[in-house]
Amino acid sequence: MSVTTIMIVDDHTLLRETWAKILSFHEHLKIIANTGNGQEAIQIAKEKNPALVLLDINMAPLNGFDILQAIRKYSPISKVIAVSMHSQPSYAKKMLRSGARAYVTKNSTSDELMTAVEQVIAGRKYLCSEIKNILAMQMTEEEEQNAMNSLTQKHMEVIRLMKMGLASKEIAMELNITTRTVQVHKQTIYKKMKVRNSLSLLNLINQHEL
Repeated sequence: MSVTTIMIVDDHTLLRETWAKILSFHEHLKIIANTGNGQEAIQIAKEKNPALVLLDINMAPLNGFDILQAIRKYSPISKVIAVSMHSQPSYAKKMLRSGARAYVTKNSTSDELMTAVEQVIAGRKYLCSEIKNILAMQMTEEEEQNAMNSLTQKHMEVIRLMKMGLASKEIAMELNITTRTVQVHKQTIYKKMKVRNSLSLLNLINQHEL
C-alpha cells in the first residue's frame, strides 16, 4: 500500500499531538508537517504538497476557510479533512462547498477520524455521524412541519379539539359536522402526519411544538 503524506493544522498543540499519535499507528500514513500557524500551513502546502490535510477551522488570524482556499490554490492535490468544534451542519456544508472532502467534529472518536481519513484517501467524501444525525433530525422536523402546513383549517380545528380531550362525537357536535366526517378528517390527518392514531399524533405535536 502506498504511503499517504499528511499535514496537521490546529492551533492547539495537544490536539495536533493526539491526532499525530492516532495516525502514527498506521504504516501507510506519514505525518510530514504539524503546525498551528495558518500562514505556515499554506507555505508547507506549497512546498510539500501533502496528500491529506487535517485542518481545524477555528483558527486565527487566518481561519480554516481561508486556509482551505489557499491550500486548494497552491496545492490542488491536497485533500482536506475539516475538523471542528462546531456541530452545526451549516459549517459542514460551507466547508464541503469550499472544497473540503470530509468534516469531522471534535466530539468524534478516533475510530471515526480514521474512517474519514480512509474514505478520503479512497476518493470519497465523509460526514461524521454527529453531523449526519443532526441533519436527519432537521430533515424529519422539516417534513413534519411541511405536513402540518398542508393541513386545512378544518383539520387544525379537529386537532385543537382532540388536544382538549374531546371524542369524535363531541368534536362533531362542536364543529356541527357528522361523526363520520370527523373520522374522515382524522384519517387524513394521520396519513399526512404519518402516525397511526390520535395518541401518536398528539405526542408528535407536543414533542415538536408543531
